[in-house]
Amino acid sequence: MSLSETAPIAQSVTAPKMSIRRVSLLGALFIATGPIAMALYTPAMAEVVAAYGTTNSLVKMTLTLYFAGFATAQLIAGPVSDALGRKPVIISFMLLFVAASLLALIAPTIETLIAARFMQGVGASAGVAISRALVRDLFEGDESSRIMNLMGIILAVAPAMAPALGGMAVTHAGWRSVFALMMLFGLVVVSFSIWSLRETIVPDRSRLNLRALGRSYLTLAGNRHFMTSSLTIAGSIGAIYALATVLPFILMQKLGLSPTAFGLWMLSQSGSFFLGSLLVRQLMKRYSAYDLVAPGLGVILLGSALIFSLLFGAPSVLRVMLPVAVYTFGIAFVMPAMSTAALAPFPRIAGAASSLMGFLQMGAGLLVGSIAALFDNPVVALAILIPTMGVVASLSYALYRSAPHLAEPEPRKDVISGPPAGRSWVPSDKD
Repeated sequence: MSLSETAPIAQSVTAPKMSIRRVSLLGALFIATGPIAMALYTPAMAEVVAAYGTTNSLVKMTLTLYFAGFATAQLIAGPVSDALGRKPVIISFMLLFVAASLLALIAPTIETLIAARFMQGVGASAGVAISRALVRDLFEGDESSRIMNLMGIILAVAPAMAPALGGMAVTHAGWRSVFALMMLFGLVVVSFSIWSLRETIVPDRSRLNLRALGRSYLTLAGNRHFMTSSLTIAGSIGAIYALATVLPFILMQKLGLSPTAFGLWMLSQSGSFFLGSLLVRQLMKRYSAYDLVAPGLGVILLGSALIFSLLFGAPSVLRVMLPVAVYTFGIAFVMPAMSTAALAPFPRIAGAASSLMGFLQMGAGLLVGSIAALFDNPVVALAILIPTMGVVASLSYALYRSAPHLAEPEPRKDVISGPPAGRSWVPSDKD
């Protein structure tokens, strides 16, 4: 790792500042776009099969390609925001999201809907990358973790309501109405981006080249600290995106829930994350966010064991959703500290770091969801694949803690000019 990539950015000192509350609200609004577009749509999937006279496999493609666009476009959105600024990039990508939502609303064929969903994923991708980059631009340490936690609390509310809202919209206004709701949300995000978001960096167009982009990603991919912390997040939060590909078919097709009932039951998933985030916020008054990661992973492993038990005995709604709620409760303990830890050493390439972290997170969900589609029985897919993600998250965290400098909550500012007292570590390419 070169010092130029870890040294603080001078422009962040002179860039216009925003309050913690404003960054939290804007960050949550940006990052919620992707989950809301997913959660609003899932109650409509069974209706889409009937409307186009198509197959489950093709309708699953509308979700799979949404994830693909969401995951891969982050690799572009973050670095472009490093070069051109956070504000113009989030506005441009969200306008694409609005246009894609309109295309989905009027899509005459399933193929058009699949293309529109991919474009929606591309548009929503900037929200994840830029929301975290905003926090890294302005804050660090436990303050950053508290903002990540607050963003998580706000983030939990809208996606918690979205499945129920989507289910009611499908029941009373037809499945296309969910895309009208997505358009409305996208326009709200664009409006807030124009009127409330202040630029947090001085754009550096020299970074807008493939060589610089490749160098940034090579630096990150070769950094143990970044990869182990990011894979801890990928195995934790990535499970939410994997669940989105299997739960609609388990709860609606296998267990017979209506779209409205499905949406209401999904409140247990988002609601448990919301309650976990509230508890974490209280605990952080007494403990560092980093002290809460191991207990959170313990809860995730408990949820994994309960999900694995679905291999034995007949499934029921409660047997499916209670373990899912336990798993997502644990995620709330892991996300704030590990998000901060992953980004902390990379202020000059915060957009790229946030993008790669998001790609690994969404990519894990996409990979597991794609593997789940190969199973004849979605319950078996759930019982095997989600616990595997919990184990990956736990093993990644064990590797993160395996060296003393990796266990640091955040590299100290004086680590660049010289090791702190009692420490011998300095940044290197091997780290």
